[in-house]
Amino acid sequence: VFVGANKQFFPTIKLKYSQLETVDNIDEIKHPLFRESLRYVGIENGIELTSLADVVHGTGLGQSGAFLVALLNTLYLFKGRKIDKRTLASEACTIEIDILKEHEGKQDKYVSAFGGIKAYTFHKDDRVSIAGVLNDDILLKELQNKLLLFFTGQSRTGTTSDALKEQDEKTKKGDKDLIEKLHEIKKIGLDTLKCFEKGDLDEFGYLLDYHWQIKKQYSPHSTNKFIDKCYAQAKKSGAYGGKIMGAGGGGGCFMFYHPGTEKEKWHFISDMERLGLHHMPFTFDTQGVVAMQEDF
Repeated sequence: VFVGANKQFFPTIKLKYSQLETVDNIDEIKHPLFRESLRYVGIENGIELTSLADVVHGTGLGQSGAFLVALLNTLYLFKGRKIDKRTLASEACTIEIDILKEHEGKQDKYVSAFGGIKAYTFHKDDRVSIAGVLNDDILLKELQNKLLLFFTGQSRTGTTSDALKEQDEKTKKGDKDLIEKLHEIKKIGLDTLKCFEKGDLDEFGYLLDYHWQIKKQYSPHSTNKFIDKCYAQAKKSGAYGGKIMGAGGGGGCFMFYHPGTEKEKWHFISDMERLGLHHMPFTFDTQGVVAMQEDF
């Protein structure tokens, strides 16, 4: 995600994203993240903002979190202030969760701010602990070689916030089955960290499969007949596990763990594309949020 800023000659606000907006004051802005970020940082007018992204909205890859962190970084630099990554992530959470009242997690904002592979612990008192992972350089290389990303070609039904709102309401009502499954998801996360630190990536692949099976139980809208068909073929073609990224809902991106040879992965990609999936080559970001130019 890229966000650029330029000083406006006129005292207006011009926004360029999937739509164009030119307004005289913040309250007229339709895009909620632009509107509340400008208000939060204290920029009233005289700015032009442009947003570009490598993938479309709604793929489950955390675009809104990445966009918000990049936007805040850009706005602060526009005002001549350089803000640390932790503060950017924290303020992005404040805007999306506290101000806009979206039912979102914090993980996308922190991952976007810091980059790389890290272990995040979210505490009840709102503290966030961030720790490095042993041998992360080797881990990144291995995961880059064994993870495959595909776009389903389908639009996601509903938003992440809608799905998490329903989950949050059930949890607050004491839904024992859901709470038990969420505890199991947390354990999978802790077990994944152990796999990474031991270098046992095949076990991580099996954990992905276990996670997907649990997720379908407590979030049945995360899948559909097409997704189930693709997943079954992926397992048949050598994948150890996988998952729909984000809240699911019938669209977005599939991630699979496949430890095979280059030839076997080439056949795997062909099998998936015959079903209608679109292969998306990718590389891991290790820097997090960065500024290409800091002077305005």
